[in-house]
Amino acid sequence: MAIQPDVYVSSQEYLALEKQAVYKSEYLAGTIVAMSGASRKHNLIVTNIVTSLVQQLRGRSCEVYANDMRVKMPASDLYVYPDVVVVCGTPQFEDSDLDTLLNPTLVIEVLSQSTEFRDRGVKAQGYRLRDSLAEYLLIAQDGCRIEQYIRQADNQWLLVDFHALEETVNLPSIHCTLALHDVYDRVLLA
Repeated sequence: MAIQPDVYVSSQEYLALEKQAVYKSEYLAGTIVAMSGASRKHNLIVTNIVTSLVQQLRGRSCEVYANDMRVKMPASDLYVYPDVVVVCGTPQFEDSDLDTLLNPTLVIEVLSQSTEFRDRGVKAQGYRLRDSLAEYLLIAQDGCRIEQYIRQADNQWLLVDFHALEETVNLPSIHCTLALHDVYDRVLLA
Protein backbone atom coordinates (compact mmCIF):
# COMPACT_ATOMS: atom_id res chain seq x y z
CA MET A 1 0.00 0.00 0.00
CA ALA A 2 1.60 3.26 -1.10
CA ILE A 3 0.37 6.60 0.08
CA GLN A 4 -0.20 9.10 -2.73
CA PRO A 5 3.03 11.04 -3.49
CA ASP A 6 1.39 14.42 -2.86
CA VAL A 7 0.49 13.51 0.73
CA TYR A 8 3.29 14.38 3.16
CA VAL A 9 3.81 11.89 5.97
CA SER A 10 6.14 12.62 8.88
CA SER A 11 8.81 10.11 9.80
CA GLN A 12 7.01 9.49 13.11
CA GLU A 13 3.77 8.68 11.25
CA TYR A 14 5.70 6.37 8.91
CA LEU A 15 7.31 4.48 11.80
CA ALA A 16 3.95 4.05 13.54
CA LEU A 17 2.39 2.72 10.32
CA GLU A 18 5.38 0.48 9.61
CA LYS A 19 5.14 -1.20 13.04
CA GLN A 20 1.58 -2.31 12.20
CA ALA A 21 2.07 -3.02 8.49
CA VAL A 22 1.90 -6.48 6.96
CA TYR A 23 4.24 -5.40 4.13
CA LYS A 24 7.40 -3.30 4.31
CA SER A 25 7.58 0.23 2.98
CA GLU A 26 10.43 2.69 2.69
CA TYR A 27 10.25 6.33 3.73
CA LEU A 28 11.69 8.85 1.29
CA ALA A 29 11.55 12.36 2.76
CA GLY A 30 7.81 12.52 3.38
CA THR A 31 6.63 9.82 0.98
CA ILE A 32 5.92 6.18 1.78
CA VAL A 33 6.90 3.76 -0.98
CA ALA A 34 5.60 0.17 -0.80
CA MET A 35 8.18 -2.50 -1.45
CA SER A 36 7.37 -5.15 -4.03
CA GLY A 37 8.28 -8.81 -3.87
CA ALA A 38 11.68 -9.90 -5.14
CA SER A 39 12.33 -12.12 -8.16
CA ARG A 40 14.03 -15.50 -8.07
CA LYS A 41 17.24 -13.94 -9.45
CA HIS A 42 17.14 -11.22 -6.81
CA ASN A 43 16.68 -13.74 -4.01
CA LEU A 44 19.47 -15.99 -5.29
CA ILE A 45 21.91 -13.07 -5.51
CA VAL A 46 21.08 -11.85 -2.00
CA THR A 47 21.38 -15.37 -0.57
CA ASN A 48 24.70 -15.94 -2.35
CA ILE A 49 26.11 -12.67 -1.00
CA VAL A 50 24.93 -13.24 2.56
CA THR A 51 26.29 -16.80 2.55
CA SER A 52 29.70 -15.61 1.39
CA LEU A 53 29.92 -12.68 3.80
CA VAL A 54 28.71 -14.59 6.86
CA GLN A 55 31.36 -17.25 6.27
CA GLN A 56 34.13 -14.66 5.85
CA LEU A 57 33.05 -12.58 8.86
CA ARG A 58 32.68 -15.49 11.28
CA GLY A 59 34.45 -14.70 14.54
CA ARG A 60 34.77 -10.99 13.73
CA SER A 61 32.84 -8.05 15.16
CA CYS A 62 30.60 -7.58 12.11
CA GLU A 63 26.95 -8.49 11.55
CA VAL A 64 25.25 -9.19 8.22
CA TYR A 65 21.54 -8.48 7.68
CA ALA A 66 19.46 -9.36 4.62
CA ASN A 67 16.33 -7.54 3.43
CA ASP A 68 14.62 -6.75 6.73
CA MET A 69 17.00 -4.43 8.59
CA ARG A 70 15.75 -0.89 8.21
CA VAL A 71 18.49 1.74 7.94
CA LYS A 72 17.97 5.40 8.82
CA MET A 73 19.66 8.06 6.73
CA PRO A 74 18.91 11.16 8.82
CA ALA A 75 20.65 13.81 6.72
CA SER A 76 18.33 12.99 3.82
CA ASP A 77 15.26 11.95 5.87
CA LEU A 78 15.21 8.35 4.60
CA TYR A 79 14.28 5.02 6.14
CA VAL A 80 15.25 2.23 3.74
CA TYR A 81 15.62 -1.54 3.61
CA PRO A 82 18.86 -2.39 1.78
CA ASP A 83 19.07 -5.87 0.30
CA VAL A 84 22.20 -6.56 2.37
CA VAL A 85 23.73 -4.41 5.10
CA VAL A 86 26.85 -5.06 7.16
CA VAL A 87 27.77 -3.25 10.36
CA CYS A 88 31.17 -3.66 11.98
CA GLY A 89 31.78 -2.78 15.60
CA THR A 90 28.88 -2.09 17.92
CA PRO A 91 25.59 -1.68 16.05
CA GLN A 92 23.72 1.51 16.92
CA PHE A 93 19.94 1.53 16.72
CA GLU A 94 17.35 4.27 16.74
CA ASP A 95 15.45 2.82 19.69
CA SER A 96 15.01 -0.22 21.91
CA ASP A 97 13.15 -2.13 19.17
CA LEU A 98 16.55 -2.71 17.49
CA ASP A 99 14.94 -2.61 14.04
CA THR A 100 16.45 0.59 12.64
CA LEU A 101 20.23 0.57 12.18
CA LEU A 102 22.06 3.90 12.36
CA ASN A 103 25.67 2.95 11.54
CA PRO A 104 25.95 0.70 8.48
CA THR A 105 29.47 0.00 7.20
CA LEU A 106 28.54 -1.60 3.86
CA VAL A 107 25.25 -1.51 1.94
CA ILE A 108 24.40 -3.68 -1.05
CA GLU A 109 21.44 -3.11 -3.36
CA VAL A 110 20.38 -5.61 -6.03
CA LEU A 111 18.89 -3.59 -8.86
CA SER A 112 15.51 -4.39 -10.37
CA GLN A 113 13.33 -2.60 -12.88
CA SER A 114 11.03 -1.32 -10.15
CA THR A 115 13.79 -0.10 -7.77
CA GLU A 116 16.78 0.91 -9.90
CA PHE A 117 15.79 4.57 -10.23
CA ARG A 118 15.48 4.98 -6.42
CA ASP A 119 18.54 2.80 -5.69
CA ARG A 120 20.72 4.94 -7.97
CA GLY A 121 19.07 8.22 -7.02
CA VAL A 122 17.67 9.26 -3.67
CA LYS A 123 18.90 6.16 -1.80
CA ALA A 124 22.47 6.43 -3.16
CA GLN A 125 22.53 10.12 -2.24
CA GLY A 126 21.37 9.25 1.27
CA TYR A 127 23.98 6.53 1.64
CA ARG A 128 26.74 8.94 0.71
CA LEU A 129 25.65 11.28 3.51
CA ARG A 130 25.89 8.55 6.19
CA ASP A 131 29.29 9.04 7.89
CA SER A 132 29.60 5.42 8.99
CA LEU A 133 29.10 4.07 5.47
CA ALA A 134 32.42 3.25 3.86
CA GLU A 135 31.22 1.36 0.83
CA TYR A 136 28.15 0.40 -1.17
CA LEU A 137 27.49 -1.90 -4.10
CA LEU A 138 24.87 -1.84 -6.84
CA ILE A 139 24.40 -5.28 -8.39
CA ALA A 140 22.60 -6.01 -11.65
CA GLN A 141 20.42 -9.09 -11.74
CA ASP A 142 19.88 -9.32 -15.50
CA GLY A 143 23.54 -9.17 -16.50
CA CYS A 144 26.97 -9.55 -14.94
CA ARG A 145 27.71 -6.13 -13.44
CA ILE A 146 28.66 -4.86 -10.01
CA GLU A 147 29.29 -1.18 -9.32
CA GLN A 148 31.37 -0.60 -6.20
CA TYR A 149 31.47 2.81 -4.51
CA ILE A 150 34.26 3.29 -1.95
CA ARG A 151 34.50 6.34 0.30
CA GLN A 152 37.88 8.07 -0.03
CA ALA A 153 39.76 10.06 2.61
CA ASP A 154 38.53 13.36 1.15
CA ASN A 155 34.90 12.17 1.44
CA GLN A 156 34.76 11.62 -2.34
CA TRP A 157 33.53 8.29 -3.73
CA LEU A 158 35.56 6.04 -6.03
CA LEU A 159 33.57 3.96 -8.55
CA VAL A 160 34.93 0.59 -9.64
CA ASP A 161 33.03 -1.51 -12.22
CA PHE A 162 33.10 -5.30 -12.53
CA HIS A 163 31.71 -7.12 -15.59
CA ALA A 164 33.21 -10.63 -15.73
CA LEU A 165 32.36 -13.75 -13.73
CA GLU A 166 36.11 -14.33 -13.27
CA GLU A 167 36.51 -11.07 -11.33
CA THR A 168 36.55 -10.61 -7.57
CA VAL A 169 35.40 -7.52 -5.69
CA ASN A 170 37.65 -6.60 -2.77
CA LEU A 171 35.59 -5.04 0.04
CA PRO A 172 38.08 -2.91 2.01
CA SER A 173 35.43 -1.69 4.47
CA ILE A 174 34.98 -5.20 5.91
CA HIS A 175 38.16 -6.95 4.66
CA CYS A 176 36.25 -9.50 2.59
CA THR A 177 35.86 -10.39 -1.07
CA LEU A 178 32.97 -11.29 -3.35
CA ALA A 179 33.73 -13.45 -6.36
CA LEU A 180 31.29 -12.65 -9.15
CA HIS A 181 30.91 -16.35 -9.99
CA ASP A 182 29.69 -16.85 -6.40
CA VAL A 183 27.40 -13.80 -6.46
CA TYR A 184 25.76 -15.07 -9.66
CA ASP A 185 25.75 -18.78 -8.78
CA ARG A 186 22.59 -20.43 -10.25
CA VAL A 187 21.47 -17.09 -11.75
CA LEU A 188 20.65 -17.22 -15.46
CA LEU A 189 22.20 -14.08 -16.95
CA ALA A 190 21.02 -12.45 -20.18
